Amino acid sequence: MAANAKDQMTLIGFMQAQNCSTYPGSWRHQAAMQDFLTPEYYQRTARTLEDGKFHLAFFDDRLAMPDIYGNDHSDTVEHGIRTVKMDVMPILTAMALATKHLGLGATYSTTYYEPYHVARAFATLDLMTKGRSAWNVVTSLNDSEAANFGRSSHLEHDLRYDRADEFVEIVMGHWDTWEEGALIMDKESGRFADASKVKRLDYKGKFLQSRGPFTVPRSQQGHPVIIQAGQSGRGRQFASRWGELLFVVYPNLASAKKQYAEMKQSVADAGRNPDHVKIGTAVYTVVAESEELAQQKREYIDSLAKPVDSLTLLCEVLNTDFSNRDYDAPFTDAEMAAISGWTGFRDKVVTLSGKTNPSVRDFVEVSKRARLNEYPVFAGTPKTVADSMEQWFVEKGCDGFVISPTHIPGGYEDFVRLVVPELQRRGVFRKEYQGATLRENLGLPIPKSGDWKRRA
Repeated sequence: MAANAKDQMTLIGFMQAQNCSTYPGSWRHQAAMQDFLTPEYYQRTARTLEDGKFHLAFFDDRLAMPDIYGNDHSDTVEHGIRTVKMDVMPILTAMALATKHLGLGATYSTTYYEPYHVARAFATLDLMTKGRSAWNVVTSLNDSEAANFGRSSHLEHDLRYDRADEFVEIVMGHWDTWEEGALIMDKESGRFADASKVKRLDYKGKFLQSRGPFTVPRSQQGHPVIIQAGQSGRGRQFASRWGELLFVVYPNLASAKKQYAEMKQSVADAGRNPDHVKIGTAVYTVVAESEELAQQKREYIDSLAKPVDSLTLLCEVLNTDFSNRDYDAPFTDAEMAAISGWTGFRDKVVTLSGKTNPSVRDFVEVSKRARLNEYPVFAGTPKTVADSMEQWFVEKGCDGFVISPTHIPGGYEDFVRLVVPELQRRGVFRKEYQGATLRENLGLPIPKSGDWKRRA
């Protein structure tokens, strides 16, 4: 299979500011580094990703320790199930200081932060990284997070997205209030900036309002790249309107091709150019010099998972306590409707199980939550792994991949050392960075002030 030389895949490193990767058993790996409370841990990974010409290191985040299972955090702490969760901004700053080209993305919630704060934090990060930042927009999903911010619960699913629309309108609006060329900085005349090119937002919506004027000028890439993960229903509508880099989880190639085409069409229906939106699907990779060795590595990595990992993280993402339920009793219609967490995740289990009313066992076995095969696993020699990646990419199952490491640093080091050269040899992945900013390297246009309003 040969891809057009200009049509090359996007590679994203899926990071966590915690004691493990997205695979909660990763910290148990014999080769996993344990200095995750130091800047060197993240800087080491950043340099590895940049050596591999990755586009972006992207941090997922939650604002609470998983404690819904049994209404207790003991299992989480004892087993290290994504127990530590640090703020991502200082970590991104440390990684920026160790790199020159790698994009740096962070998750910040529209539920528990204020839009002006998010606008200022990411605009500043974009300047300090010289145009390499990205904001992953999420609506927080469980009551543990609400409790940490002094609330008893959170808004209903669709209302969270209605409020998030206003939130992003405010953030984008503030980013736009400094036009291109606003800064003059003429010491002789005494003019610092052109006041006619700095506007006040004066936004008033149903949920939120923000005045301005904003205090951070535009960056080299216009404004940070917007990452979004909505895949169904109201979430897809939100992603189609705002997302420039979409994070998805496609279970297999056939499903990927179908959902990829639907997502691109949804973007077009929202009045946007689908070519200006990149879609990356999450995968695990296990690579070695021989198939036999790769299989041995995969079996070892898979053995690191514990049943409590799955139950704890299912309860977290679904905002529902499974601890007192019969393992094989189907959820009732009312119970399914009451699941208030990630409804797209719930719907995926319904679809894949073929059961409108799945049981706890179905949720565990079908979702594969916290297991190695929760995402597609590309395992084998460099050629085998590259074959799978090239097929997904060339057959339009995705624009690229969000590589989740089985352990750190080895998961990324093996991929960069073995797979990246094979992808480069085939011409489906770049050998050098195309530009200085994240947008240039993603092949996305640099927006002008007001572009998103004209598009809407």
